[in-house]
Amino acid sequence: MLRFQHSEYLWALVLLLVLQIAFLGVSWWKRRSIRRIGDQALVEKLFTGYSRKLFVLKFLLIFLAFFFGVVGLANLQKGSRMEKITRKGVDVMIALDVSKSMLATDVQPDRLTRARQLISKLMDKLDNDRVGLVVFAGNAYLQMPLTVDYSAAKMYLSTVSPDMIPSQGTAIGQAIQVSDDAFNKKERKHKALIIISDGEDHDETAIQRTKAAFENGAVTNTIGIGSVAGSPLPDPETGSYKKDREGNTVISKLNENELRSIAAAGKGIYQHLDNNTDDVVNTLVSKIDSMEQKEFGENVFTDYNSYFQYFLGVCLALLLIEFFIPEVRHKRTPETPTA
Repeated sequence: MLRFQHSEYLWALVLLLVLQIAFLGVSWWKRRSIRRIGDQALVEKLFTGYSRKLFVLKFLLIFLAFFFGVVGLANLQKGSRMEKITRKGVDVMIALDVSKSMLATDVQPDRLTRARQLISKLMDKLDNDRVGLVVFAGNAYLQMPLTVDYSAAKMYLSTVSPDMIPSQGTAIGQAIQVSDDAFNKKERKHKALIIISDGEDHDETAIQRTKAAFENGAVTNTIGIGSVAGSPLPDPETGSYKKDREGNTVISKLNENELRSIAAAGKGIYQHLDNNTDDVVNTLVSKIDSMEQKEFGENVFTDYNSYFQYFLGVCLALLLIEFFIPEVRHKRTPETPTA
C-alpha cells in the first residue's frame, strides 16, 4: 500500500501553475520588448551571449525541483509490515452530500468544506471503529470501504468535490442503500450511518430505505448543514450567482424536515451544523460509544518505509544543476594570428 504521510503538503503543487504562468508572462514580456526594438532574430544577436534555450532550461529545472521537493515533503510511504489486530468498536459509514448546493456560503467558508472539517474531527475522536465513506449527488458511490486506517480515510476525504459526480441532485435514498450494502450483511447490529447533507431535494425513497437499513442493524444519524433562509449558489463560469431560466437568483435552503424524518426512521439523532462543529462531533461520538460494540480482526500495516529522501535528493541535484548553468552563453575568444 502506498500513501503520503503528509498529504496536505500536496496542495503546494498548485503553485506549479502559478510558476508556469509567471514564466509565460516573463517570456511574453521579453518577446514584446524585442519586437519593439526591431527584427527579433537580429536583436537577439545584439545581446551578447543571450540564449533563449538556457532560459527555458533553467526554468524547467526549477519547475521539476519544486515538484520533487513537494512530493518529498509529503513523504511517499509503502507498507512494509502487516499485522492482524483485534479491535472492539462499531462500523461507521459516512454519506457525504457533494452536490453543487454544498458550495453555498451560508456556512463559512462553504457547506462542503465545513462538512469535511466535521468528518476529519470525527475521525480524530474515533478509536477502534471502522470508517467508510459514501459520496452522493444525483447518484451515490462508495468512495472508501470500511477501514481503520484513518490516515488513508483522510486522504480520500481530501479529494472529495462536486466535480466527481456529474449528475446533480440529492439522492439520499440511494446513498442510504449504498451505505447499507457496504456493511456486513450477516450482522444485525454494531452499525452506524451518518448522513451529512443540506437535504435540499426531497427523496421519496429515503424513509423507506432508512427503515430497511435499520432492520439490517444500521442506526441512521443525520446532520443538516446550511441555513433555513438559504443562500445563493456561486457560479464559477460567470463569477456571479446561479440564476434560473427566468433570471432569478437560485437560493439553496436547508431541508431540516427531510433530515429529521430520516433520523427518526433510523432511530438516530438529527443535528444542525453551523458554527458548532465540536459540539456536533462530541454528540456523535457519544452516540456511537453508547452502541453495543463488537470484536473484529483486521490486517493493517503497522510499519512503513519512507522514500522522501530520494525525492529531496533529486530536488537538490536539480537546483545544483540549475545554479551552475550560466544565464548567458559564453562566446569563444578569437585567436590572435601569429606572424
